Amino acid sequence: MKGIKAIFIRSVLQLVRRPIYWVAFFILPLFCFMLLTSLMQEGLPSKVPAAMIDKDGSSLSRKVTQNLGGMQMVDLKESCNSYTEARHLMQKGDIFGFFLIPENFERDLLSGRKPVVTFYTNMTYFVPASILFKTFKTTALYTKAGVTMTVLESVGASPQEVTPILLPINIQARGIHNPGLNYAIYLCNSFIPGVLELMIFLVTCFSLGQEIKYGTSTKLLQMANGSIVKALFAKLLPQTLIWIVIAIFMESWLFGINGYPVYGSWFWLTVSEIMFVLACQGWALFFFGVLPNLRLSLSVSALLGILAFSVAAFSFPVQSMYGAISIFSWILPVRYNLLIYIDQALNGVDIYYSRIWFVAYIVFMVLPFTMLWRIKREMAKPVYAP
Repeated sequence: MKGIKAIFIRSVLQLVRRPIYWVAFFILPLFCFMLLTSLMQEGLPSKVPAAMIDKDGSSLSRKVTQNLGGMQMVDLKESCNSYTEARHLMQKGDIFGFFLIPENFERDLLSGRKPVVTFYTNMTYFVPASILFKTFKTTALYTKAGVTMTVLESVGASPQEVTPILLPINIQARGIHNPGLNYAIYLCNSFIPGVLELMIFLVTCFSLGQEIKYGTSTKLLQMANGSIVKALFAKLLPQTLIWIVIAIFMESWLFGINGYPVYGSWFWLTVSEIMFVLACQGWALFFFGVLPNLRLSLSVSALLGILAFSVAAFSFPVQSMYGAISIFSWILPVRYNLLIYIDQALNGVDIYYSRIWFVAYIVFMVLPFTMLWRIKREMAKPVYAP
């Protein structure tokens, strides 16, 4: 049997017969979808474990400890006697940071000698450490403002006179389209497509690499009458259909079941997910053409897929990256998926303003055509290099 239909049936049978495809298509992605959304179910992490080192023992330092312990984001589960003890707890992972009040803190503060309050956070764990840093800094600033107000009032200043000095500008912070500062609305809609991108990269390169490894690529070309376009199209078509179903389920899971906000068009979000799948397959096919080897192509797939979580600007803005690093954020399809999500779901802008990101998808789809000659050459004369 020859032709696209025959190759399509052959590919479907390969997917059905090998359990590894079931794991890659369904078990791992769905597990990651549910795991990430359940972890972020509360929206904002709270009660991050921390420690306090109070070397002063004064009424003011105890008040600072009490205020810090009352913060929603912090759980002062440890009270340490020294820096070394707190550092060991942080290295073991029992706490994510600690707050250190020096000796003679109250005396120096009231006498105007500016004591130094120190706080340490383990930035290996970016989100909890950032929450602790913000809470520690807020506590230190409030303590300073409280002492200043007490000193000024003791010399006769009224509260109406002190407040403009301490707070000359009133700030009202409003989270546009995310007033509750729900981390899940942003993180789940970036990390979950990142997982999907990684799995598409791996499965695409694995399925093509297996053809070369076992020497079945020659039969594949014969069934396609020597056309590499027909061979790859029919070979990857079953995978494409499955990935599109998974992507649409992902969209329904995030916006429908979990109720994440959509202020724009559902239609364009769905188009984005479909084009995202095709762009990921096109990009995987391109670097398989560059490295038509099972081991090397899988290694590159894993590297690019994992790097997406750090360089695609999920947790760190592109503007603050080094120039040589920020370039990599624009060569990953998941970056454009995130930008379209922000435009269409969060900001609800017209599709006109997202057109360039859809063009980027098309570039990823067209890119593998530059490597078809190399893929055909390797498939016509398969040589497996372990």
